[in-house]
Formats: sequence, structure tokens, C-alpha cells
Amino acid sequence: MPTYSRSVFINCPFSDDFAPMFRAMVFAVVDCGYEPRCALETNDGGQIRLQKIEAIIEQSKFGIHDLSNMELDEKNFLPRFNMPLELGLFLGARRFGSGTQKDKRLIILDKEPHRYKIAMSDISGRDISHHSGDPGEAILCIRDWLKTVSRRKNIPGAKYIVERYQRYEIDLPEICKLLKYDADTLIFNDLWETMVEWQKANLES
Repeated sequence: MPTYSRSVFINCPFSDDFAPMFRAMVFAVVDCGYEPRCALETNDGGQIRLQKIEAIIEQSKFGIHDLSNMELDEKNFLPRFNMPLELGLFLGARRFGSGTQKDKRLIILDKEPHRYKIAMSDISGRDISHHSGDPGEAILCIRDWLKTVSRRKNIPGAKYIVERYQRYEIDLPEICKLLKYDADTLIFNDLWETMVEWQKANLES
């Protein structure tokens, strides 16, 4: 079980079009020395999805909440409310929880500045970071946030991590071949493992 003080809950879309952003977020967390957590990490048919998310939130000191997927669904003409719901659960755990739950830290991301005010005006007054839909910008936001809230001195600079992520993306097919994984169908735990293996081979680069 990942430790509470190192666990980072990632709340974002898991759609195919968001996959590059999701990989960048996971890589930023791993390369900063933390443990990524999300709803994709377990597949227990006996556990209700919301209960699983609640458990991961409880076990995570840090939270990344991306609200960029607020567009209407082309088929149903409704927005997805999963991300705002999980943000609310995380804020509620910090506000009403006890002990270490009150130490929770989070970052809220969107692709455009101030866009959230139209759909979620109740979170106005909080610092919202925007990434313009660019994986490198998302890494920068996450790295700078983790550096600030953790006050750790051994987190490398954002540009350094972005360059490493770009090299990881190039090396990913070879890593998958080494681990006997299919690069096109990586589950979350496999993705995390490819990043850890890549780090082992590139500690000084």
C-alpha cells in the first residue's frame, strides 16, 4: 500500500483523447518522487466505484484535479460531473476529516484561465492553474505545486522533468517490449511500472 504522505490522487478524464495528458501527469508525479493513485488502479467487481474512489482519497495526502473536460457530450449533450464530484469529496475530506486528513493539499487544473468560473463559481477564490491542453505545461504546473506544498529540496526543475518525459515517450515502445507489454493497451499499473523501469535506467540523465 502506498504511503499517505507520498500518495497523489489523480482526478482527470480517462478518455483516449486525454491519454497524453494523463501520462504526463502520472510521469510528473513519479519523477517528483511520489506515488500516483487513481480509480484505474484496482478492478474489484465487488467494490462500488464511489467507495473505491473514497478509499483512495482517504489514503492520499495530495490531489490533482483536472476540470478541463467540461464540454457537453456529443451523444447525450450533457457534461461529465465525475471530476467536480471527486474534487468535492477531496475538499470535504480535508474540511471535515480528522487527523492527517486535514493536511491534504490539492491543485485544480483547467485548460483555460477563469473558465471554471462559468461552471463552478463556488470555487472562485482558489488558485486555479491552467495548462492549455499541453502535457508539458501540465508537468510544469504539477512540479511547481509539489515543490511548493512539500517544501522538498530534491525535486528537479520543471524543464528537466519535461525533457525526461519527452525521452520516456520515445523510449516507451522499447520499455514495453522489455516488459512484454502492449504499448497500445497499457493498464494504469503497467503504465506506472514502465515509468519506474525507465527511471531506474535514467537516474542520472
